[in-house]
Amino acid sequence: MLTEFWFSFLYQPTLNLLVWIYNNISGQNMGWAVVILTVLLRTVLLPLSIISQRSSYRREQAEAEALSAIQSFKNDPIAQKEEYRKIMKKHRISPWAKVLLLLIQLLFLILLYQVFMGGIFGERLIKVLYQSISFPGAVNNLFYSANLGITHNFWWALAPALYLFISTIITTDKNDGWQKSEVVFLFLFPLFVFIALWILPMVKSLFILTSILFSDMLNLMRIIFFPVKKP
Repeated sequence: MLTEFWFSFLYQPTLNLLVWIYNNISGQNMGWAVVILTVLLRTVLLPLSIISQRSSYRREQAEAEALSAIQSFKNDPIAQKEEYRKIMKKHRISPWAKVLLLLIQLLFLILLYQVFMGGIFGERLIKVLYQSISFPGAVNNLFYSANLGITHNFWWALAPALYLFISTIITTDKNDGWQKSEVVFLFLFPLFVFIALWILPMVKSLFILTSILFSDMLNLMRIIFFPVKKP
């Protein structure tokens, strides 16, 4: 039953929508079809993204308020922690929207993996297409000379990892310096992303890079229109 649900309600609709975009919008370029599909997905998930951004704003506001408040307890570390905990609890920041958003994107990554590892070519594609969707024939699987279904693409694996590394440095306010654990995370997380994307088909890199850029654009709009007010 779970297999039938996965195929009928997740895999088949995703594949058909991707083929429709390929046929009608992307100029029969599967790379751009994936980009458009990713943007559509993030647009549908925009309410969750807005809630996540709002939670991020509240967290930054609460942290600014807490850091300001604990200055009154410079010589009492225990009181500092208690005051910080009270302020963070008062704002009631919940990460559920961000977690749900990440889970849906992870689910979509798995769907794309199945699509490009066997569902988008030849007879297999004909079997899962709806009658209203035209068979595209030989699918143009190249995106700027890179094959979307091929693994071990160094440059496309590097692009999202490098972007994450630079973005973290730019967006993190570290006037008081970086701690050792933060430096380790700063380097290890992009490295992990690079290794994972190098192993997986190149289409994963395209999806993740598009999704990150979409998120950063939302975050930039939030910073411009709703800046954190320092107490």
